[in-house]
This record gives sequence, structure tokens and C-alpha cells, in this order.
Amino acid sequence: MVSSADPADSRTLPLLVVVLGPTGSGKTALSVALAEQFGGEVVNCDSVALYRDFEIGTAKPSASDRARVPHHLLDVYVPDEDVTAGDYARRARLVLQEIAARQRLPVVVGGTGLYLRALIEGLFAGPQRCEDLRNRLRSRAQAKGSTYLHKVLHRLDASAAQNIHANDTPKLIRAIEVCLTSKKEMSTMWEEGRNRLEGFRVLRIGLNPERKDLYAHLNQRAQQMFASGLVEETRALRAKYGDAARPLSAMGYKQALQFLRGEVDLNTAITSAAQAHRNYAKRQMTWFRREPDVHWLPGFGNDVEIQKRALSILKSQSAQP
Repeated sequence: MVSSADPADSRTLPLLVVVLGPTGSGKTALSVALAEQFGGEVVNCDSVALYRDFEIGTAKPSASDRARVPHHLLDVYVPDEDVTAGDYARRARLVLQEIAARQRLPVVVGGTGLYLRALIEGLFAGPQRCEDLRNRLRSRAQAKGSTYLHKVLHRLDASAAQNIHANDTPKLIRAIEVCLTSKKEMSTMWEEGRNRLEGFRVLRIGLNPERKDLYAHLNQRAQQMFASGLVEETRALRAKYGDAARPLSAMGYKQALQFLRGEVDLNTAITSAAQAHRNYAKRQMTWFRREPDVHWLPGFGNDVEIQKRALSILKSQSAQP
């Protein structure tokens, strides 16, 4: 890896493309188009798509997309495994090095902002896991719900709580663990001594469709997920892994599970899933707007004109120095 190159030297480094944006904005379509045109390989940065057997609710790349270009870090964990941002970053960095060694273009794509930040900006030197504390927190989550953990974290570190979804139990547990065992706010530790990714020039391309168009698409996508068998998939996953499987708390799966438990009717589950996706998209844009030097494109990633603009940006960057 190259260490702290000056601006002139950095232009000689291999390029790393990051495609970011809210859920439903067409990141997969754009990433495949870019990778196909520039001899690239796609690296997943969606926390739920890392897990095996979770298909419909994750909107993973289709078989045809995977046939067009190589994809990495899909289906690599079993659903009862805890995966942290650090786990992801360490594994993804190895993949990036392997792609660069083949003189191919790595294209990182996904909407999990914390994982992306861990990959690019690096991680703080957090404390070791405390399994006893983790087990107690899991028990609290099962008894009182993940929103209880979110309230606990908010008292300990309001900034960290703002950036972690109230249903994301694994991240909430890790954040509380860090705060309690280190006696420091995790958000403060993030700013201290991070091990940034080196050896690449990072090009960030962001998708920012009109909100009304995005929300309409997310409403339609929620309906399509249920029509495509999300309830049946959730039933099978529940039978195989149990209710405690980590990804079953993700959007879509959570609402399908509520329907299976008889807590809501089907229409309410679909409406709730659509609302959850819209809320998540809003939070994602708040997060991604803090990313530096993003080339924002005002549309969806499957739009031909948006793809042309993104290809033009990448072509100009590839021409350097």
C-alpha cells in the first residue's frame, strides 16, 4: 500500500470508484454499467446483501448482472453471524487489493454508509468484544425491542445514535459496548487515529433522483417484493434460522415477519415496508451528503443519460495524469 502520497503522486495511483446514493436509486445498474465499460469488478457495500439466502428483500444483483461482471462480497456470511463495520472493511480491503493486482477497476456499491466510511476512512482502535455484555444486551433487545437499545445509545452517544437505525440491533450492541467498555463516546473515537485506505484514488459518484420520483419507486418496489414472494422467503428463512437471524430485522423482512406472526395484515405490512424504505432513503442522503467530493447526478442509475454522464466522469478521471 502507498503511504500518504502528495497530490502529484496520488494521480499515479489506481482508481477506486464508489457508487453511492439512497436505496432504490439504481446503484446496481450504474455500477454494472461502469464496471462493464471499464474492465471493472463490483464490490458489495450493503450490510444485508452480505448474508446468504436473503434475496428478494435485499434486491441483490440479478444472475444476468453477475454474469456481465464479477461481483464480490455477496452471500459470504450465514445469517446468525454478527458482522461489524470492521469485519466488512478488513475483508473488503483485501478484495480491493486483489482486484487492483489484476489491473481491474474496483467499483464499490451499496447504501450502508457506516461500512463505506469504515472502508475508505478507516476504523478507530475500539475495545475488544465483551461477550457477557453482548449477551445481556441481546436479552434486553429480545425482551424490550431494539428501540430500547437505541434509547440507551442515545443517552450514551447521541451522535452515534443518529447514524444507526433503531432496528439495527448488531450495530447498536457494538456501539453501546464501545461506549461502556471504553468510557468514551464512539463518535469521538471515530475521529481519533483512523486507519484510512491508502493506495487508491477514490472517485465518488452519487445518485440523487427527485424525492417524489424516488418515493414513488420505493412504494412500487415494496409492493413488488411482496408480490415476488417476500413472505414465502421470510417464512423459509425463519424456519431455517429462527426469529433471531440478524437480517430478519431489515426492512421488508421485518414487516413480512410481522405479517407471519399475525401482528398486521398484508396491506399494512406492505405500507409499513414502503414507509421504512422512504425513511431509510432520507437518512441515507443525510449521511451521504457528508461524503467529500461526490459527483452528484440528478437521476436514477438505470437511466441511459445518467449512465452516460457517469461514464464521462469516470473516463476523465481515468485519463489522469
